[in-house]
Amino acid sequence: MSNRIVVDPITRIEGHLRIEAQMDGDQIASAYSSGTMVRGIEIILKGRDPRDAWAFTQRICGVCTLVHGIASVRAVEDALNYPIPPNAQLIRNLMIGAQYIHDHVMHFYHLHALDWVDVVSALSADPGETAALAQSISNWPKASPGYFSDVKKKLKGFVDAGQLGIFAKAYWGHEVYKLPPAANLMAVAHYLEALEWQRDVVKLHAIFGGKNPHPNFLVGGVASAIDLNSDSAINSKKLSQVQNVINKMREFTDQVYVPDTLAVASFYKDWGERGEGLGNFLCYGDLPATSMDEPDSFFFPSGVILDRDISTVHPLDLNNAEEIQEHIAHSWYDYSKGKDQGLHPYEGETSLNYTGPEPPYEHLNVEESYSWLKAPRWKGKSVEVGPLARVLMLYAKGHEQTRELVNMTLSKLELPTRALFSTLGRTAARTLETKILADAMQGWYDQLIANIKAGDTKTFNESLWEPATWPNQCKGVGFMEAPRGALGHWIVIENGKIANYQAVVPSTWNAGPRDSTGQAGAYEAALQDNHQLADVKQPVEILRTIHSFDPCIACAVHLSDEDGEEMLQVKVK
Repeated sequence: MSNRIVVDPITRIEGHLRIEAQMDGDQIASAYSSGTMVRGIEIILKGRDPRDAWAFTQRICGVCTLVHGIASVRAVEDALNYPIPPNAQLIRNLMIGAQYIHDHVMHFYHLHALDWVDVVSALSADPGETAALAQSISNWPKASPGYFSDVKKKLKGFVDAGQLGIFAKAYWGHEVYKLPPAANLMAVAHYLEALEWQRDVVKLHAIFGGKNPHPNFLVGGVASAIDLNSDSAINSKKLSQVQNVINKMREFTDQVYVPDTLAVASFYKDWGERGEGLGNFLCYGDLPATSMDEPDSFFFPSGVILDRDISTVHPLDLNNAEEIQEHIAHSWYDYSKGKDQGLHPYEGETSLNYTGPEPPYEHLNVEESYSWLKAPRWKGKSVEVGPLARVLMLYAKGHEQTRELVNMTLSKLELPTRALFSTLGRTAARTLETKILADAMQGWYDQLIANIKAGDTKTFNESLWEPATWPNQCKGVGFMEAPRGALGHWIVIENGKIANYQAVVPSTWNAGPRDSTGQAGAYEAALQDNHQLADVKQPVEILRTIHSFDPCIACAVHLSDEDGEEMLQVKVK
């Protein structure tokens, strides 16, 4: 008998995402992804100074806390043909890299690992067995029986007091959890260690950007003056702190994150056959060795892979009106040319029109509009963005370290290449990308130090700062590879003010609804691939696949009134 199950909200922290799955027995026959709140940042930005846009757009999200700021300043710089100094580019690379590493580790331990780790099972673990397991997979110093005994006592205290907090409201004891108690206890210990670790590594953003979250940025460079003799500028002490942060990132990635991923994955090899989805992958490219005007210098290559064919990378042009378009056939928006018309972001419109059911409701009408997310397409095709897309792009382009890591992972887990495209492959790709970037961070830091030693301390280009130097009309795209995938901000400037602004974010690419031709988005397609639910009342399988994308619906949806004022504030004691 066919029925529909609902998971709402499915995200643990980042915004409002609803998944409805139409079941055929215990198998998902079709899935629907709905963003349940609306984003209005584009409307708020019209008529404002383009140099201020980054401060507004960065508030789109507090999770990927700097990516919208970077994309925004790049959009203005692209529109004005505004070059930035090499040091500014290196500092941006370091800040972006730090965001990736921090974000990926936090996602694995605090948002995704709980889909695979049975926290309550850890209470039955033997600390000695846990220590032996931990010591067998890495040289991480916190791996003694006494240490794990203390963690077990702390966890038992939470449970006995009924204060599970972040561990509450999960499917503990579900039959699909496979890790033995010792592995569960080890994972819980590393969950807690990651909380402490992230507190230290975010300092890199504060050093270069003044604060975290939402560090400061600047059109034309970075707001980070370098003066080794100053107490307030970037000096020797602060540069030494940056090196310490990089060291901590690399150590935790090598000794904890990578070994834990391989250990957990070894129990869930069957998930290398689920959640493939679209098989199309898009990467804008990012982290230039020289400038954003030289794509050949990008650490992450730009391109599109179709039908899982990594032997061919298709080029993409973000300014081409026929390539990137957003569709609204199943979204709560209107376009002046009609709902079946896709629009390039330069011509993009943000005209809200909610036609869905009045809350609270049982089910969405998926034959009509059912999401506040639009449906981006590349040349009319649905694509997946994110770590898997980037790792595949690096692999396709012959990046040596990526090929070694991917081949090592597949060999160690005894999985075929096809497993890369799965739920498990998506999770593993994020881990491998973290390793790749943690190592790359050192190179950018070393180059920055070399520039400073050679006497180059410039971090800002003031030549085009004043609007009097700008053309009356111009437009540009600021793009980057955010932790969750391809992020683009398109801006149209007229007479020194923003005439149009459109942000197409990673979770819109992945979580968007169907288009007018019926093509599913990446989340929907992945859930429709080989998903049998052991218990339809506890659909942990849905969580596993959706969380493998690391959804951040905060980036895609926001709520404000017609004057741009906040409508809801939640305070937690």
